[in-house]
Amino acid sequence: MKRTANAIWQGTLKEGNGTLTSQSGALSSLPYSFKGRFVDESGQSGTNPEELIAAAHAGCFAMQLSAFLAENGTPATKLDSTATIDLDMSGGGATIKSSTIELIGTVPGIDEAKFKELADKAKAGCPVSRALGAIEVSLNARLA
Repeated sequence: MKRTANAIWQGTLKEGNGTLTSQSGALSSLPYSFKGRFVDESGQSGTNPEELIAAAHAGCFAMQLSAFLAENGTPATKLDSTATIDLDMSGGGATIKSSTIELIGTVPGIDEAKFKELADKAKAGCPVSRALGAIEVSLNARLA
């Protein structure tokens, strides 16, 4: 199975801009720019690669955990997963340092210890976590 996305960039790094389009159409000429990536802390100037990595990580992790919870006989009612990518701008260049997942789970019939065990297993096993093996991946999980 293969998935594709296309990036078009026009102009210089700081003055240029680009668009991102995904195979599914979920992203269709979505704008991105230097300002949106490195300057605008509000995150309202368009998307950026780090935001897309965070979305992929949060989504992949939640799906993996839902599978483990169902296998355990305790399917989740809701998994609220937020991934935060830490982009370090010191040292003369941008480096992704870490991805931190914050999770609040609504899972009837499970205790906190088993929930955290399965969440840790999902963090280690989801394909995006494995792809991010060059950085620190951490998890803060709790039941609602």
